[in-house]
Formats: sequence, C-alpha cells, structure tokens
Amino acid sequence: MADDEDDEDEGPPGLPPGTPFYMTPAGAQALREELRRLWEEERPKVVEVVSWAAGLGDRSENADYQYGKRRLRQIDARVRFLRKRLERVQVVDPAAQPKRDQVFFGATVTYARLSDDAEVTITIVGVDEADAEAGRISWVAPVARALLGARVGDTRRIRTPAGVDEIEVVAIAYPAA
Repeated sequence: MADDEDDEDEGPPGLPPGTPFYMTPAGAQALREELRRLWEEERPKVVEVVSWAAGLGDRSENADYQYGKRRLRQIDARVRFLRKRLERVQVVDPAAQPKRDQVFFGATVTYARLSDDAEVTITIVGVDEADAEAGRISWVAPVARALLGARVGDTRRIRTPAGVDEIEVVAIAYPAA
C-alpha cells in the first residue's frame, strides 16, 4: 500500500518525475490541516484503543485490536504521503498573478464548447485539489493543459472520448489580490 502511494509522489500523472506539485494556498493549507488532524487527533485515539485491546489478551480474535492496527497502518501511510507531498509542493497564489488576461494556474475559466455551445466554468488547481463536481480541475487534466496560456476569444482543440472538440475561451478570472 505504501509503495503505491510512494509511486504517486514521483510527479503528477502524465508528466515526468520531478515535475512540481503546484497547489493553491488553500489547497496546501488543507493538506497541512489533514496532516495535523491525523497526527495529533486521530492517531493518538487509535493508539489508545489498540493499547487497550492489546491488554485484553488473545489478539488473534480481537476485532478492536486488528481493526486498530489496520487503521494505524492506513494513518501512517497517509501521514508519510502528506509529509512527502508537502515537502515538494510549490504554492502558487493565483491572486498574485500579474498576467490576468491569460489562463494560468489558479484561473477560473469559462469556455464554450463549439460542438454544442454549452458553457463550462472551471478553476485550474493542483492535482490534490481537483474536484470535478465542484468545477476544480487539475492543471494536468487535458482541458486545463489545452487552456493554459490562452486568452479570451482563443480556441483550442481537445481530444475527448467522443473525438476531437473545439473550445473557445469566454472569460478568465483570478481572485482579488
């Protein structure tokens, strides 16, 4: 399990190892908060349960002990992952972006699909912050990569499962500085 998570830290998907893990200030803060919560709150509680369960005797049939040990392994793996990720993260504040007429990391972009004129609004964020349902897509996602560097009125071609589609940038916004 830990080996799989270590592999994830080699770089964002589709990019060479060593590629930075860009993240917004809010995303980095969320990872730090998760790390703090796991290490300072959840892990000590699980250790307490495991210690109590171990004192009951036969550990082979003790569900509290076995579940607790499994949960400790999960917490420890996630803590290792978060620490490694936070060591390599490069925080990029979109509010400090000087070129606000182009799409860069942190931009909120509205684009129109030329195939059906549907408008879509997305915010380009770090890999760990992506949440498609909330309109936050990773900067390494195909749509985000196609949009990077674009200006309002620019069209880009993207490959979708249905084939190649064209999108046109309608609006670009960044948070207030």
